[in-house]
Amino acid sequence: MLISAFARATGLTPDTVRFYVRRGLLVPQTNGKGGRNPYQHFTAENVREARLIRMAQSLGLSLKEIAAVGVEHREGRITRERSIELMAAQLARLERKAAELEAMAGYLRAKIAWLESGEQGPEPDFGDHAGAGCG
Repeated sequence: MLISAFARATGLTPDTVRFYVRRGLLVPQTNGKGGRNPYQHFTAENVREARLIRMAQSLGLSLKEIAAVGVEHREGRITRERSIELMAAQLARLERKAAELEAMAGYLRAKIAWLESGEQGPEPDFGDHAGAGCG
């Protein structure tokens, strides 16, 4: 399929597809037709890759990290052990981020409660909450 059909199939814009191709995230087939800019043909495998890219982004991976994993995959270097290593590292990052977000939410809960009480008692200090998960 050409880029417009691929964009519709994946929910991406054509500009995003072109960006992903430039970054090496997607590697469409070309047939040499089209002069200096040969037509790019996307396959069902490219659709699957685009969905994986979006999922990886939602898991917090950067496009640079996704591209590096894509290269490893295309070179056949993604073993079960490597997959576990990559996922465990990302899980650790997400758990740290979750702890940071919980600390911020705790501070906001305390600050709201303090304001709702008419500012009774000491004002909540973000540093008291940040030690629980930020940093």
